[in-house]
Amino acid sequence: MTESRKPLPTDWDDDDIPEWSDAQFDRAELRVAGKILRPADGTLTKPGRPKSDQPKQQVTLRLDQAVLDAFRATGPGWQSRINAQLRKALGL
Repeated sequence: MTESRKPLPTDWDDDDIPEWSDAQFDRAELRVAGKILRPADGTLTKPGRPKSDQPKQQVTLRLDQAVLDAFRATGPGWQSRINAQLRKALGL
């Protein structure tokens, strides 16, 4: 079965491609003959997120709809605010 795909644009302009910085090369994966000598570290634009001493655990938690709606209404970061409120309630 063949797929119908749009053709790629043929008007490439190498001047539009930004040059990599030394930091980007330092974080890039290094391969020789298909063998990984050094895995990539972070992203091309910034280093990866630092490892936490106490990483959070993903869990499934059932909450009242009203509680969930109230926290979501506070905007981005609502899950961290739930964590902060739980810590406060437990005296941590």
